[in-house]
Amino acid sequence: MSTVEQQLDDLKAEITSELPSDISVSSVKYEGPELVVYTRDPKKFARQGDLIRRLASKLRKRITVRPDPSVLSHPEEAREEITNVVPDEAGVTDLDFHADTGEVVIEAEKPGMVIGRHGSTLRDITKNVGWTPEVVRTPPIESSTVSNVRSFLKQERDERRDILEKVGRQIHREEMSDDEYVRITTLGCCREVGRAAFILSTPETRILIDCGDKPGAEGEVPYLHAPEALGAGPQNIDAVVLTHAHLDHSALIPLLFKYGYDGPIYCTEPTRDLMGLLTLDYLDVAAKEGRTPPYESEQVREAIKHCIPLEYGNVTDIAPDVKLTFHNAGHILGSAVSHFHIGDGLYNVCFSGDIHYEDTRLFNGAVNDFPRVETLVLESTYGGRNDYQTDQKDSEEKLKEVIRDTHERGGKILIPAFAVGRSQEIMLVIEEAMRNGDIPSMPVHLDGMIWEATAIHTTYPEYLRDDLRDRIFHEDENPFLAEEFNHIDGGEEERQDVADGGPAIILSTSGMVTGGPIMSWLGHIGPDPDSTLVFVGYQAQGTLGRRIQTGWDEIPTSEVGPANGNNGRGTLSLNLDVETVDGFSGHADRAGLENFVKTMNPRPEKVLCVHGDERSTQDLSSALYHDYNMRTFAPKNLETFRFL
Repeated sequence: MSTVEQQLDDLKAEITSELPSDISVSSVKYEGPELVVYTRDPKKFARQGDLIRRLASKLRKRITVRPDPSVLSHPEEAREEITNVVPDEAGVTDLDFHADTGEVVIEAEKPGMVIGRHGSTLRDITKNVGWTPEVVRTPPIESSTVSNVRSFLKQERDERRDILEKVGRQIHREEMSDDEYVRITTLGCCREVGRAAFILSTPETRILIDCGDKPGAEGEVPYLHAPEALGAGPQNIDAVVLTHAHLDHSALIPLLFKYGYDGPIYCTEPTRDLMGLLTLDYLDVAAKEGRTPPYESEQVREAIKHCIPLEYGNVTDIAPDVKLTFHNAGHILGSAVSHFHIGDGLYNVCFSGDIHYEDTRLFNGAVNDFPRVETLVLESTYGGRNDYQTDQKDSEEKLKEVIRDTHERGGKILIPAFAVGRSQEIMLVIEEAMRNGDIPSMPVHLDGMIWEATAIHTTYPEYLRDDLRDRIFHEDENPFLAEEFNHIDGGEEERQDVADGGPAIILSTSGMVTGGPIMSWLGHIGPDPDSTLVFVGYQAQGTLGRRIQTGWDEIPTSEVGPANGNNGRGTLSLNLDVETVDGFSGHADRAGLENFVKTMNPRPEKVLCVHGDERSTQDLSSALYHDYNMRTFAPKNLETFRFL
């Protein structure tokens, strides 16, 4: 008998000994990080309010209880009972029964009312019908991404269970080595922004943290094939942890499956959905630009199928010797500071991912309170000595002033923005300013993936700032549904109509002007001296956005399509004003990064400054060393740090 089988037998015996004699356990399985207990007495289990919590505490495992398929009531009977138990105000839109696992997925406009106070309504459902309820939110704005991901995972349910069982066995396998070491190998984003990738190694486990591309630098990918990296190939990785969905962190995750990886991806639920949206668009943009995509959509689906979503604050076993906890990073929807607890109190490493330390309109600020941290891997995008961003309130005032001035001239305000994060932040500023009369009311056109990304934000309001979440819960107060917002469906004719019309605001991807519909808008609006181009996000070295920001006023017409009758030859003159409004970045500035470390509890012994250009990483590393007397590093790519 394998050690895992023996472990499950022992757990079944221990659980049985803890239960009242009238509650049976038919089987116990690992599914990913969870221990799943099947019982023929689900209703009795549900009546014992804190039984599962006590078992989880005693066994130190995440436990899910499901009914044995043999005792399930008929779905139609269960449907009627559930409808009676759940309040009408919950707005249930779908009930989906899965007899193989005894689960019923309840989709509702107000999931909190299905859950009930401290889970009371969920327990009532199980007490009445035996089925185990799982609750998901009906998106307030219809999202094809959310719909497609849910439909795909439902369709792949059997295979996904096989994946989870395999992952569960890997997590709970017997430790084979007596060695004790922790190593971090840098595969990208060191002394540069982009292509984030790290390997965290222990004697038992190899974990890849992020796997992104480098904006504006085709072909510069993480050093995945180096001997220090994946060894004999991606199949030698035990797990992938994705801090957030931006392409400089996620773009090449599906590539791993092309080359043989078959393990889990740990991320938050919104990160999973956004990764699907952004990587599929990444393939689409590559095809439109005549480049060979590095992988196909099939690998994106594989990546989604292998995602194991975790919630903030849940401590989760992801290997025999590694526990992972996600915390809010304040950067974009679902972004996570990733805390790794290695061994039995042996060592703790924290990867910040991209962070914003102060509260924004969208998110609460990044969490920096942990039980223990010896080493921090810290982003340094704005870590330079003079990288202080404008106060957010001042930034909003400047943006409103630019909008008012451009409107008075009869021009248009063109804002290149990342679909995820900055666009929604700017939408909130504009919506409030129009509602309060601070700027004139005018159409706000959203092009590229911005509307779809916004729909995903409204699907996961629990990841947003507290007061914004409450507004989204009330449909008549949802700021993203303001009547000024108009979704452009991508047609050139519609863009031309907007260009020919009166004053308007246009938010368009890509945020660094590296492709996408913003190129077409430059063709339509670039020659107009009454209009304004406003940069509200970071423009990386090598991108067209950075070149325009630093003074370029002519660009090849081949880059902007057929707008205004250009024939694709020669250059297009940019006559519009160019403004930069700092303060909207999703990254902490120099002060924010220092405060994140200064107030971190506990303060780490070592800090690796990464994800910033050479000046930024070295400036931040030097400052943290001098101010807080900690060991700091500004590593290069392909360095390995051994911590024990």
